[in-house]
Amino acid sequence: MNSVSKYTILIVFILLGLWSNAQQDSINKKLINIQLKNDSNVLFQNKKLNVDEKTNEPKLEIGAYLSSYYAFYSEDNSSQFVKHATMAARNNQFGLNMAMISLAYKSKKIRSNISLHYGDIAESTWPSKFNLIQEANVGYGFIKNLWLDVGVFRSHIGLESTQPRENITSSMTLVNVYEPYYFSGAKLTYLLNPKLSIQVNAFNSFSSIIETNKNKLLGSSIIFAPNDYLTMTYNFITGDDTPDSVELKHQRYYHNFYLTYQKKKISIGAEFNYGIQEYSKRINEYTIGTAYMNSSLLLLKHQSFKKVAFYGRGEWFSDEDEILSAGTNMGKYTYGATVGIEYKPLKNLVFSIEGRQLSSEKENFYYNGDYHKERKEFIFCVDVWF
Repeated sequence: MNSVSKYTILIVFILLGLWSNAQQDSINKKLINIQLKNDSNVLFQNKKLNVDEKTNEPKLEIGAYLSSYYAFYSEDNSSQFVKHATMAARNNQFGLNMAMISLAYKSKKIRSNISLHYGDIAESTWPSKFNLIQEANVGYGFIKNLWLDVGVFRSHIGLESTQPRENITSSMTLVNVYEPYYFSGAKLTYLLNPKLSIQVNAFNSFSSIIETNKNKLLGSSIIFAPNDYLTMTYNFITGDDTPDSVELKHQRYYHNFYLTYQKKKISIGAEFNYGIQEYSKRINEYTIGTAYMNSSLLLLKHQSFKKVAFYGRGEWFSDEDEILSAGTNMGKYTYGATVGIEYKPLKNLVFSIEGRQLSSEKENFYYNGDYHKERKEFIFCVDVWF
């Protein structure tokens, strides 16, 4: 029996068990509120201040999500996925970004999320041993507004989400491609007031669910939402993923800031990052001294008509010493521009078409029998959720 079948059977048993318990609770007049998670506006959903609604009644939310695409890249394929693969990862073919099912349980003292996904995003970016688990965590409320959550989490680093429906665009910038997609560990979060949240966290490593050495990745997060339209987030993480067998260590310090703004017809997102890594400066064949990187992006979407929106994006990525982007050979910089149109006929169904161009300092995209500094992309994407 393959892993997909095992997870499918597990989900069926979970749902049957929940349904059975709900029926029994209904008889006892202690019904658990089971409902579909069918939000109409999920843009930036995972990047905003999360203020849990007050409830004394247990609630279970069930959700499903499907994202499919067709993509064309000017780059020739040297493997099954294109370079910098995350979303729309296969060239000149139709593909499945993600098929996902999720369960979210909430009560006065307990909260939990379980999301299982399958598709090109899971295969190209998640570790093979755990690539069906997008999220699996449980939280306990010790006192009012203080929560401890433990398990596997979607990354809070970076503006763009690994669920395409939560983004303005159908592709992901290099800014977020080379940031963590997931974390395994614990978060301690305190909501000071409805506008401000602080968090300290500890994870296994920067980009692995399973620990790679004896060190832990430590971090903090501050989310400030001064009003209903604007959210500002600052994240800091530091750690060393150097194998224990290597004597020279490479401590990394990563600063991540992003903001979201949504009001009436306008949606804006912006991000800036600055990273430092010790003993990683590349000089000829040697690494010595401190290496630096920086990246940024700007997103804009305008809901020009009731069902039609236009969007654009600019991106910048500079990691000459390849602190995060090992083996990519992009040089001192890569910048890109994206434009697209979105059609949303229903509140939970979206069609999008976009074009993108990436330009690097060095020739690292291979096509037409030679290496080039530019790559052109075309993506058609369809997203539906329940």
